[in-house]
Amino acid sequence: MRDPNPNTHDLWARESLRLLGPDPGNWVPDRPGIDHNVLIVGGGHTGVALAYGLRRAGVGRVSVIDQADGPKTAGVWRSVARMHKLRTLKNLVGPEGSNPALSFQAWYEARHGRDAYAAIDRIARIDWADYVDWYRGIVGVEVRYGTTLSRIVPQESGLRLELIANGKVQSETARKVVLATGFLGGGSVYVPPVLSKLPATHLQHTSQQIDFAALSGKRVAVVGAAASAFDAAAVALEEGAAAVHLFSRRRALAATAVNKARAYPGAYDHFPRLPDAIRWQQALRYRRSGTTAPADSIERVVIFPNFHVHLDSPLTSAEFEQGQALLVVGNDTFRFDFVIAATGYAVDPALRPELAGFSDHILRWRDRYAPPESERDDELGRYPYLGPGLELRELTPGAAPWLKDIHIYNPAAFIDRGIPVGDVPSMRRDLPAVAARISEDLFLADLDAHKIRFNTTITPDFDEHLYASAIWRPAPSEAAE
Repeated sequence: MRDPNPNTHDLWARESLRLLGPDPGNWVPDRPGIDHNVLIVGGGHTGVALAYGLRRAGVGRVSVIDQADGPKTAGVWRSVARMHKLRTLKNLVGPEGSNPALSFQAWYEARHGRDAYAAIDRIARIDWADYVDWYRGIVGVEVRYGTTLSRIVPQESGLRLELIANGKVQSETARKVVLATGFLGGGSVYVPPVLSKLPATHLQHTSQQIDFAALSGKRVAVVGAAASAFDAAAVALEEGAAAVHLFSRRRALAATAVNKARAYPGAYDHFPRLPDAIRWQQALRYRRSGTTAPADSIERVVIFPNFHVHLDSPLTSAEFEQGQALLVVGNDTFRFDFVIAATGYAVDPALRPELAGFSDHILRWRDRYAPPESERDDELGRYPYLGPGLELRELTPGAAPWLKDIHIYNPAAFIDRGIPVGDVPSMRRDLPAVAARISEDLFLADLDAHKIRFNTTITPDFDEHLYASAIWRPAPSEAAE
């Protein structure tokens, strides 16, 4: 077995790209007043992989923006993600697609060896962040950092995008927009109203940058019991919190990952084409079963004697008094120095500033499917009902045809696809689907130009002189003599 050698692997990865052949030329005709054929919002693993996929499909003038200051602060892996390991299997197909030289496994083995890869059960969070940085560099996708999309404005030709770049407002245009924006991209953070009286100095959501070192010696409450709750509790304890109390509404922690029942190729590959009733039922089953935390996330906290779980304990009220949060659960009152809301996210296009101006035109699941009363769920009903390339659809046909040019590659696509879109499990199926739909739409929108191109006069590759000497000429007949 050869020794690990990152340099050798980099050469192999670059050679694999060379053997694919050069990237196709951009076949999309330029349009006056259009800056980008595609603008991808989000420079994490999804945005970069999609940009590379579009380039290989011959779609040029693709730009990627990210609100982070630079690659080391982009995405969640070095900031608000607090798990030690990714929650997914290590061998799922990710950004590499069908090229094994670009895979995490190839990258990891080149640095640590095959035995080291065989020994890990899941991918360490920081290893994944380092791999994504490497991947972005190898495939050569540029990301414009420090740039935020604040608003999308439809216009006669394309979409006008209001951007904030380094504190300055600017306007650009694109034919297609992909929102590869992570959990926040589906709507907003959800903080239950019961916590509304707590000041921001004493309450933060897990999506925020929390100064855990400042919690040393403090009593901390964590509201919620999914994976992010245990990760936040763990970091607080590891940073020296005096005590951490985790409050769960459920009588027992969610321990059954119901999505595993359809983690086989048939269900995965064809889930988007299932009837609405089945997709709705699966989403509802997941919500009612609850999001499970990995066992190692729970083990990480239960080793601390000052960690406490409160089951069947929804908050009754929360007040702020003398610099502390007073949380009431049933007949009990608890005092805390700080509260962490691990309460998830609300999915609703109306909550997104870039979509809010036309959210009433967006087709939702509530508009398309009416479940039986026993399966009613108003939160699921607010999810957008998407097309095969994760594009938005119109509530009223013909009223907002430009919605199909906005693609949602974030958890708002959960009901349509059956898994959290944006995470690694979605990549093998959904990245190619989005790239193919974008390519198809751009091609058909310019069909008149392509028909002209089809019928362009082509210079012959050769003339008759090339084969003149081989033309059969029968011998003269005797009668002719």
